Amino acid sequence: MSSFVVDKKGVKRYAVTMDVNGMEYTKVIKANTLLVNFLREDLDLTGTKRGCELGDCGCCTVMLDGKPVNSCLVLAMDCDGHEITTAEGIQDGEDLDIVQEKFIEHAAFQCGFCTSGMIVSSRALLNENPNPTDHEVREAIAGNLCRCTGYVNIVAAVLDAAKEL
Repeated sequence: MSSFVVDKKGVKRYAVTMDVNGMEYTKVIKANTLLVNFLREDLDLTGTKRGCELGDCGCCTVMLDGKPVNSCLVLAMDCDGHEITTAEGIQDGEDLDIVQEKFIEHAAFQCGFCTSGMIVSSRALLNENPNPTDHEVREAIAGNLCRCTGYVNIVAAVLDAAKEL
């Protein structure tokens, strides 16, 4: 369990340390801080979008120890000692990840709101299964809702990325 301090208002705050996109961060947070808010507000990683805040839309998808999770449903405190990968952490330095490149090439986004969650879910799939079927791609992104494009170009982008891995 994380250590805690009590602030001037009597609120318990907990020290958490986690690896986010390859960098270690230690922050003092309230017990009820959601991971999505921690990433956006404390670390200024705004690629993780705040959508429905109910775990239904997938805009806030990040990888927690390599597995995709809805960061709006995870307490930051529960990530103490764990590894988080956000949309910003998918790319390799200045170079885009193959999934990001294929999303651009296949015009797999319009408004872009769901894109970061889609890319994180797609990358998590390809990390586990570098040669997925159409059905497996659709299953992997089933928790990510796109209101603009439909899913044809998204699935094509992921399958094309898989071919180049």
